[in-house]
Amino acid sequence: MSDPLIRPAQPHEYDEVARVWMKSWVSTGLAESSNFLLANLRARVRREIEDGWSLYVVDDDGNLAAMLALHLPERYLDQLFVAPEYQGRGIGRRLLAFTRQQLPDEIRLRCVRENEKAWRWYEREGFLFETEEIARATGFMMKCYRWKREETAR
Repeated sequence: MSDPLIRPAQPHEYDEVARVWMKSWVSTGLAESSNFLLANLRARVRREIEDGWSLYVVDDDGNLAAMLALHLPERYLDQLFVAPEYQGRGIGRRLLAFTRQQLPDEIRLRCVRENEKAWRWYEREGFLFETEEIARATGFMMKCYRWKREETAR
């Protein structure tokens, strides 16, 4: 069995990407699984791709283990979600390393304030808290973070 592969998501996988996103989001305890939530995430995946998302998946021999959505021109890591059954295996860290390859100088992101596990992880990974703001789409209070590549020694 090989290591799971990070690759661009294919259009026929968008519904499964939404399912992975929902399962991971529900695992935070901030939402309950529902057909309504899944339908919203399916619609959002398609809408965000039209609006410029670069969408990647972690493929574990045909099973989607995680999803990563980047807005490259804005240097923005929009979504990083690992399916619950794959959490704790270093997949998030691999996706973050992949993100740093795509955005080597600066990365911005937001985390739901109540998702302490996520924002503490980003802080351990070198992201610095900047501010809080309310997400218009969801009403959640978001913690805004930024990571910048350290300047090379002169």
